[in-house]
Amino acid sequence: MTWDEVVKIGLELPGVEETTSYGTPSLKAFGKFMTRLRSEDDSLVLTGVTFDEREMLMEADPATFHTTAHYKDYPSVLARLGAIEADVLLGLFERRWRAVAPKRAVNAYDGRSGA
Repeated sequence: MTWDEVVKIGLELPGVEETTSYGTPSLKAFGKFMTRLRSEDDSLVLTGVTFDEREMLMEADPATFHTTAHYKDYPSVLARLGAIEADVLLGLFERRWRAVAPKRAVNAYDGRSGA
């Protein structure tokens, strides 16, 4: 996957915009952080992932999911850009989007998508 493909997936959700975070490309939803590209290792920072879920993801798919000492105390996981699958990324994005989007946006999205 490329950063452009990540952006395309993220922009499928209302209120998502491409921006920067810590000097790197990122996506925000309604001004709230969704993900950013870690240029150090071509990974995505994905927040809103519980510590238990992070461990499960890393154990189930270590080629994709990992972390660093910096993120050990944050509810997040890193995903290698070249390894993450589009449907998995969309699921993680949608969950984060629901956590930060205004209720009216979630209700409108659910009405449009039939969720």
